[in-house]
Amino acid sequence: MKRFASFILYTVLGWKLDGDFPREPKKYVVIAAPHTSWLDFPISILARMSSGIMINFVGKKSLFKWPFGYFFKILGGTPVDRSKTNNLVDAIVEIFHKKEVFRLALSPEGTRKKVADWKTGFYYIAKGANVPIVMATLDFENKKLKISEPYYTTDDKENDFAFIKAFYLNVKGKNPELS
Repeated sequence: MKRFASFILYTVLGWKLDGDFPREPKKYVVIAAPHTSWLDFPISILARMSSGIMINFVGKKSLFKWPFGYFFKILGGTPVDRSKTNNLVDAIVEIFHKKEVFRLALSPEGTRKKVADWKTGFYYIAKGANVPIVMATLDFENKKLKISEPYYTTDDKENDFAFIKAFYLNVKGKNPELS
């Protein structure tokens, strides 16, 4: 499957790779931005499959209904009921504590729509689980997937966010007007 995904992503679709998902550590949070199109998901799945590393994701509960629910679960998805008021950050931190290997991909925007500010859950998940953040982009303008080395948060949230956001400068999503 790894070769097939690589063939589709790099040969057929013409994407290039800068970096790769790290094998170590065995736990981290991947943040992928900008998230502006439904095409981000299949390209990300191909990238993950071509790397040979399982990276999980969470999605709104409605995505996991028939007929696609089983498919999303096979791909590593977990449904989340966003209508309930619960502490999702703590629940995900607990998952990190229980598993030996867990890599979770999130969109810091939390939506494909244009947002003024990123959600901060990914940051607090990484801090609470004591795991690094791996930054990933889908630069549609250059057809380039860029993946960072693991970044461990500090006690300075402002500087952490400045460092993280700098990784995404000049990256154009599929719909750049939504970035």
